[in-house]
Amino acid sequence: QVQLAESGGGLVQAGGSLRLSCAASERTFTMGWFRQAPGKEREFVAAISRTTGVTFYADSVKGRFTISRDNAKNTVYLQMNSLKPEDAAVYYCAARNTPKLIWEESYDYWGQGTQVTVSS
Repeated sequence: QVQLAESGGGLVQAGGSLRLSCAASERTFTMGWFRQAPGKEREFVAAISRTTGVTFYADSVKGRFTISRDNAKNTVYLQMNSLKPEDAAVYYCAARNTPKLIWEESYDYWGQGTQVTVSS
């Protein structure tokens, strides 16, 4: 069972930046980020492949967010720039070890989430 631990959430003003981190207890094939705002369904944000480094983003964050990973540390990062109030949500890290296309949103392991609040 892979354990995921997110960190880096907090309060930021609109237009500001935050960097989220997610450390996995062991190697994983693909890691991703999702978010869920109050009263809304959880939505995909970004994903990255361990082997190829290929990334995939939701249209809503493309050009503002960057996902990266440090395979030596089994850690994935989400650099969030130009934050908007609508980016406020609980951000969840996810991982899987089953081979799927990078845009597939099925994951096997989930973190507890970290809160991101964006003030206008």
